[in-house]
Amino acid sequence: MRTILHSDCNGFYASVESLLHPEYRDKPLAVAGDAENRHGIILAKNELAKKYFVKTGDAIWQAKNKCPELVVIEPHFDQYMKFSKLTKAMYAEYTDRVESFGLDEAWLDVTGCNRSGYEIAKEINERIKYELGITVSIGVSFNKIFAKLGSDYKKPDAITKIDIDGYDGYKNKVWPLPCEDLLYVGRATKKHLHTIGIYTIGDIANCPVEILNSNLGKMGEVLHTFANGLDSSPVAQFDERPDVKSIGNSTTTPRDLENYSDVKMIVQILSDSVGRRMRELGFRCKTVTISIRDKDLFSFTRQGQLKNFSSCTGDIRDKALELFRNNYNFRKPIRSIGVSVSGLIGDNSPFQLSFFEDNNKDIRDEKLDKTLDSLKNRFGNYAVRPAFLMKDKNLTLLNPKDDHIIHPVGFF
Repeated sequence: MRTILHSDCNGFYASVESLLHPEYRDKPLAVAGDAENRHGIILAKNELAKKYFVKTGDAIWQAKNKCPELVVIEPHFDQYMKFSKLTKAMYAEYTDRVESFGLDEAWLDVTGCNRSGYEIAKEINERIKYELGITVSIGVSFNKIFAKLGSDYKKPDAITKIDIDGYDGYKNKVWPLPCEDLLYVGRATKKHLHTIGIYTIGDIANCPVEILNSNLGKMGEVLHTFANGLDSSPVAQFDERPDVKSIGNSTTTPRDLENYSDVKMIVQILSDSVGRRMRELGFRCKTVTISIRDKDLFSFTRQGQLKNFSSCTGDIRDKALELFRNNYNFRKPIRSIGVSVSGLIGDNSPFQLSFFEDNNKDIRDEKLDKTLDSLKNRFGNYAVRPAFLMKDKNLTLLNPKDDHIIHPVGFF
């Protein structure tokens, strides 16, 4: 039987900020985006802030209403990356199978070690506390799903064991929990489950899989497998990089976008960021996707195909703007936009050229993009910019390539 740990740094961003700012350690503290640029939502909070029911995703004004004395700090992602690397390096002392699930979470496969999973978890918990000054909650189980559920079961600074049977068996400990405690049961899935009388993880486990599939599609069988403790997915090697399936950036703009000219400027910036990241990783793309959210927070996505695989900023931008023009009428101003690419191949992979297009132009555009990338890497993001971006410097002083937030990777 496997022994899997899932370690989750408690209130990670806020914990790191408390180390950087000891004067705030005994005060309710939250890390949030830049309110002046309308990125003002709570990203993390410490235990004192939780007592006031401050939640991740709250607007800063909402959090302040709940806790007037709340200290709000802007994020320092370079520091979070540093501490993330330190925790992962410590995990790697125990096993070569360490799989990240975002900056602050990781699975460890400690099967075959000469100590129990609980003993190893206890040692890691104490070492991180005294060597790094932050705390972790760790789940110990026989698969990845229940190990993660164990790390969420009790916080902060706790260790929870979930076994196959006995007092700590999953039927006793997991099945009574709300269905939304299971990985990948979000608000929409929870609502679907409630409509068919499913409220707990045990209800998912004992529901005929055909009923789940008819209501949730293929995720029905996945959740049924998870709930019954049948997950057999392996923990990846410490240095194994997950396959890159898409590259994207999005931004909440400093002000609402009122017209096509505003949108064109933001799409240019996002396309440039996505193109630079794609070229650095050595990819070309076939599919471009845009995501739009209006001022009332209604959102949608649209995608389209390029004629040829490309890594050129101009191709990404032109397709994104075409998708926008065909799908938005400006009845309401726009609050945020995202641009992403998928259908990736290596930039040395062969692909079919068109007999009806100027393929030499594509080669010239790619060389130009790489030259501009080099200048920006050397002299900064704003060294070379299209002239039309200068029309509204307050709107276009964005650097999504360097400032983007790193989100958890997918389980699958």
